[in-house]
Parts: sequence; structure tokens; C-alpha cells
Amino acid sequence: MKSKRIILVALLILIGVSLSAASTGGMDFASVWTESSFWAYIILGYLIIAIVLGFVKFKKLFLDEKIDTRNFYLKLQGYVKSENYNEAIKISEAFKKTTLGFIFWSGLKVFVEQKNSGVQGKELKRSVQRAFDEASLQTMPKIETGLFWFEIIANISTLTGLLGTIYGLILAFGSLEGKVGTAQQEALTGGIKAAMGTTGMGLIVAIPTTLIQGSMRNRAEKIMNDIDEYSVKMINKINANIKE
Repeated sequence: MKSKRIILVALLILIGVSLSAASTGGMDFASVWTESSFWAYIILGYLIIAIVLGFVKFKKLFLDEKIDTRNFYLKLQGYVKSENYNEAIKISEAFKKTTLGFIFWSGLKVFVEQKNSGVQGKELKRSVQRAFDEASLQTMPKIETGLFWFEIIANISTLTGLLGTIYGLILAFGSLEGKVGTAQQEALTGGIKAAMGTTGMGLIVAIPTTLIQGSMRNRAEKIMNDIDEYSVKMINKINANIKE
């Protein structure tokens, strides 16, 4: 629940920044945006990608994978223990959209098919193990898919902001040529303000994106740990019913 809140807050920050044009603490984001030229549009692109990817991964990890793994396993183990495999398959199929549900459904289905075809003993146990392994290999990589992009976006946003600052400073000092006194000071102040603004914009995108990435990875690791734990338990429970 804590990770979910962090992600939602971070996404709201990203969206708020993308819509904000108000003055805060003496910094006018609207003027910084205007003066940052094409650098602002590049960073905006990173912002849009982070927001879209954030909602996609949030849906996958917190909505599509929403399942009480412990109760799910306990419910199935009762049917497996009593050898009511068809009911166990039926329940697993109802949760087939989740990774753990699909793995259990695949493993139990193969077990029943092999058992009904006359396979017994160690060969049946190997079939069960292979079924669970294949289902895991098919689905588990999708849990972490795309998470590395958050880190890349955060790093590139920061570096792009710094590059924009350097570029802006070069232009600012170049604009001093032919100016004297107050005009020179105003040109330098405006140029430095616009240049430093790009670094600020980059960090505003990078910080919430980093928070999202950490929370998403924490959620993904919990899902995979639960899958590993309860898959082993289910395999052992099935194997206990297989006679040598």
C-alpha cells in the first residue's frame, strides 16, 4: 500500500508539473519554458513518456496482479489435498490474468492431463515441474518489463537539463558582445536564468520518476518472491499425491 501511495503522489507531481505555469518562489515556469527553447520540448517529451509508462506499469503491477497470494494458495491446497483437481483448475482459471493464477492453472492442467494419460511416478513429477517452470518463464519476465526505462528517463532528463544549461550559458555570454552597462547586465542575468531553468526542469522530471521506479521495482520483487514461494509449495503439494 505504501508503494502505491508513493507512485500515485509521484505521478500527480509529474502531471502537476506538466500543467503548471504559475510563479513559485520567484521562479516563473512559464517564462523559463519560453526561454529554454527546444530544450523545454525535449524534457517535456521525457515527462510525457514517464507519465504514460507510469500508468501502464501501475495498472500491470497493482491492478492486474491484485491477488491475495496466501489465501489463493490455501484455498487451492485444500482441493489438491483432497484430489479435487478439476475444482482447483477451475479456481485457478478464474485468476488466469494474474501471473500466479496462470502458473497454477498451467501446472495443474498439465498434471491432470498427464495423470489421465497414464503417466506416473517420477515422470509425472518431472512433468509437473516442467509445466510450472515453463509457465513461469513465459509470464514472470513481463512483470519487470519496462521498469528500466524509468531510470533511463530520470538520468537523461537530468543530463539534458545540464546540457541545456551549458548551451544557455554559452549563448548568454555570447550575447554580451556589443553591450555595455545595464544592457550587458540584463542580458547576462536573463541568459543565466534561462540556462539554469533547464537544469531545474530536468530535475523536476527526474526526481518523481526515480521515486516511481523504486516503488515499481519494490512491488515487482514482492510479486516475484510470492510466485517463487507459493509455486514451490504447490509443486510439493501436488507431488505429495503422486505415488512412486
